[in-house]
Amino acid sequence: MNSTRIAYNKFIVSIIASCTFSWCLAQQGVPDAQARAATLGGKGVTVYAAGDIADCKSLPPAKSGAAKTASLIEAGLAHDKNAMVLTLGDNTYPVGLPTEFENCYQPTWGRFKQRTYPTPGNHDYYTPQAIGYYGYFDKAAGPNRRGYYSFDLGGWHLISLNSYLNPEQHKEQLAWLKADLARNKTYCTLAYWHHPMFSSGGHGSDSRMEAAWKILAAAGADLVLAAHDHDYERFAPKDANGNRDDARGMRQFVVGTGGAKLSLFLLQRADSEAKDNSTHGVLKLTLKQRGYEWEFLPVTEGGYTDHGAALCH
Repeated sequence: MNSTRIAYNKFIVSIIASCTFSWCLAQQGVPDAQARAATLGGKGVTVYAAGDIADCKSLPPAKSGAAKTASLIEAGLAHDKNAMVLTLGDNTYPVGLPTEFENCYQPTWGRFKQRTYPTPGNHDYYTPQAIGYYGYFDKAAGPNRRGYYSFDLGGWHLISLNSYLNPEQHKEQLAWLKADLARNKTYCTLAYWHHPMFSSGGHGSDSRMEAAWKILAAAGADLVLAAHDHDYERFAPKDANGNRDDARGMRQFVVGTGGAKLSLFLLQRADSEAKDNSTHGVLKLTLKQRGYEWEFLPVTEGGYTDHGAALCH
């Protein structure tokens, strides 16, 4: 190795030792590839995520879209005993009945129920009080059937929120969220719920979680996952007001590709970086100590995919 290369490597090491945030790396002029390589080392912990999942109205469970995405996840879990699953709401269709969970979700995504951290969607609540959802997931759905909770995984803090609460319940959720983030000591934070703040899909952007988004942004959270629109979309990082902020913003993914019928895109939203509605699939996230890698896995061989990596801040 020549002296120039040795000096450059020492420069990289010295920057990493002295910096806390990816912002510092950028300010020192370290190329993105070098920063990521230095910061995203190690195996990390893998999570698979999607929403809008089990729909057996027209097809038996074994031939449903949920069966196809479940097979993708099951293959990944078989090779990694530490990998976990996040559901992004609308776990069953059409109305979240207990029989829908028993007869459609259980034969598909229910195969890895013990490794799943769920969140509810509006279809789960079309049965009063979401009794199908809470009855099926029980304690895994969080305490007191309120639909929100948090946990740590692989050095990350993960927060499952409920985007279908009435105003008083939502106010209580926001107070809980502030307190939860105040206690959080991890470097990286991921939040997930059903209705997306930003979307180019048929339902479009939804402001019901705006206050939660602002709280998360103020706390320096890194990632938000949502669904509701039956498509895949990745946005550039955004600040508390929804403006692009590559240094300190939160990146949002819409992953409504878990099995229900895919839907059309409408208006292109600002800062949408990638999107597709041609295939069901799941988002694979590898959570590292200082950042994350993402890959959209399609159920169709040779189908649409999307991948990348980013640092936490």
